[in-house]
Amino acid sequence: MLSVLSNPALLLAAEGEGGGVEFPPINLIVKWPAAFGDGQWYAFNKIALISMIGMLVPVILFWLAGRKASLVPKGIQNVMETSIDFVEDQIVLPAIGPDGMRYLPMLVSMFFFIWIGNLFEVIPTSHMPANARMANPLLLALTAWVMFIGVGLKHHKLGYLKEALFPPGVPKALYLLVTPIEFLSTFLIRPFSLAVRLFANMLAGHILLVTFSVLTITLMVLGPLVIVGGLSFAMLVAFTGFEFMVAFLQAFIFSLLTAVYIGGALHPAH
Repeated sequence: MLSVLSNPALLLAAEGEGGGVEFPPINLIVKWPAAFGDGQWYAFNKIALISMIGMLVPVILFWLAGRKASLVPKGIQNVMETSIDFVEDQIVLPAIGPDGMRYLPMLVSMFFFIWIGNLFEVIPTSHMPANARMANPLLLALTAWVMFIGVGLKHHKLGYLKEALFPPGVPKALYLLVTPIEFLSTFLIRPFSLAVRLFANMLAGHILLVTFSVLTITLMVLGPLVIVGGLSFAMLVAFTGFEFMVAFLQAFIFSLLTAVYIGGALHPAH
């Protein structure tokens, strides 16, 4: 898609009496050629590269922060400790409680991986969030699913399944209706909704930015519509700022919901 955006001539129709605008195929928005292994399970493309960066950047940042740690944090150490405090105060403690501190490393890692992967939506020359492809959101959702079920079984054994599928206080006759609903909502819909929420929000934002990018370039090269192109560019800038906020918000929401599900498994009676 970047090659299309960087060449306005590709947006002009090659044929037709009066000319016109030819927009690139929609599949170019999310389809990226593989650098190697095309068609194989180990294929490596732009999404894989962004995902790898999303894993390595937090590792490097925390390594730099802890390399020369001091009692009074400053510089990168201060930034990373503040980030940990944010996840602890805004995600772990409200959703799980003090017992959730053992899950802080996982939630910090999840938050940073999602956030950095999302930021590539607004980074020049990238223009593609890693989570606008379903693989990453699905893998993260399955991780959350395994975690909260594992926590429930570890702390409550099969009693967790009983509490989840047969909520106390419900008339026994209603279990015929309630139990299937609880099974679907707790064990199937939760991971599905986690994955789809992240994927759909990032894909929608990506399509929005690509649309206004193509529209801006198209209007700029059509002389009489330069003024309208300026308005389109202003909207592109505004939506870029909005998507920058969405990148953070989606990482926060995904991590928070994961913590909520873990807290529910840890304290099923509540």
